[in-house]
Amino acid sequence: MQGHGIVRRGTWGSVFLDRFHHPTQVVATGFGLTVVIGSMLLAMPMASTTGESAGLLTALFTATSAVCVTGLVVVDTAAHWSVFGEVVIAGLIQIGGLGIMTLATLFTVLLAGRLGLRARIALQTETKSLSMSDVRRVVRNVVLFALAGEAVTAVFLTGRFMIGYGEPFGEALYLGAFHAVSAFNNAGFALWPDNLMGFVSDPWICLPIALAVVLGGLGFPVVFELARSWRHPRRWSVLTRVTVGVSVVLIGLATLIYLATEWNNPRTMGALDDQGKVLASFFAAVMPRSGGFNTVDISAMNPSSMLVTDVLMFIGGGSASTAGGIKVTTFGLLAFIIWAELRGESKVNVGHRRLAESTQRQAVTITLVGVALVTVSTYALLVLTPYSLDRVLFEVISAFATNGLSTGITADTSVAGHVLLAVLMFVGRIGPLTLGSALALKDRTRRFELPEERVIVG
Repeated sequence: MQGHGIVRRGTWGSVFLDRFHHPTQVVATGFGLTVVIGSMLLAMPMASTTGESAGLLTALFTATSAVCVTGLVVVDTAAHWSVFGEVVIAGLIQIGGLGIMTLATLFTVLLAGRLGLRARIALQTETKSLSMSDVRRVVRNVVLFALAGEAVTAVFLTGRFMIGYGEPFGEALYLGAFHAVSAFNNAGFALWPDNLMGFVSDPWICLPIALAVVLGGLGFPVVFELARSWRHPRRWSVLTRVTVGVSVVLIGLATLIYLATEWNNPRTMGALDDQGKVLASFFAAVMPRSGGFNTVDISAMNPSSMLVTDVLMFIGGGSASTAGGIKVTTFGLLAFIIWAELRGESKVNVGHRRLAESTQRQAVTITLVGVALVTVSTYALLVLTPYSLDRVLFEVISAFATNGLSTGITADTSVAGHVLLAVLMFVGRIGPLTLGSALALKDRTRRFELPEERVIVG
């Protein structure tokens, strides 16, 4: 059958999708295949500056970090990878940021002009669109918004590299484009050994990158709604209200905390002037959303600052965004759930809307699964490495939250540690619930209810 939104039997799209029982399996498999292909490309001799293969493990770890838009590295990106390797990394970041199914469906629409029901469901899983009838519009808007955001960021960075640092146009454009893609997709890959520490006091570099991280980390549904009704906050959905509200509060509080805790730290912000300290604190507050860039030495931070960064990384950015973590939406909903329970209310209300019980269970489940993964992985990495708890915990949360901030121990971790962190990055990008659903062969519905019993809690 042809037409009417049906993909013909036998086409690559229907054959691929028909092999899976659940759409989330398509998402997980798509990301996995991209990691494999990226690893093969980065393992080629032409991908390294020495002309020798980087090795399977290094290529696999870097490809996983790029596809999962994390930014953790085991080798210096600029020194180790050739231009070809850096372009591959940027391409993997772009694919990982937009989502495998978003790109695959875009190509299907452009080439075939039609989209099957199973493909629509699979795409809906990746983009978190609220209506399957809006899938094509969502894909188009997502791609256009991402490319526009990256282009604007690249223009600012290119101009600054030319005017402020004397780079020739070609080199400035390359640096601007690479870091624009990395920033908007919340990847954190940089082409300097110390990341962006050399630009700690430069607002023309830090602010465009920070803004790109925030826009990419808000989530496409939130950005689209803000574009439509930014003048009428009362019309915003619960998703937009919670995402914007929690994001503003977290960034503002984190900026003040970093200012207070790092103001006199000579190894981080102590040597900066007042304006530089404010800029560095704001930048440090934005990056744990999943940005992954740093303008100060993370390993030199005070323990209190590192703990705050741990919490911010675990929370992450907005739902359906390029950011990782449990998401600010989940964190915000948990706050409303706790508040309702403390007040003895049987229903959880957010603004003028009642929160569905299934959404409450999802928020609690995502958080507890994330805590469990971080706890078990931290224990395993403590066994595998000689590093202290604070540094290991920081690295584990950074991997799980696909953040990329590092205390510098990732490169020196054992092979088993690298594999563990790579698995964490993959799970963190796909999402604990999505990965769990992908492994299930079918959805199970209970056909009966058991008698209710009250259990003492606490």
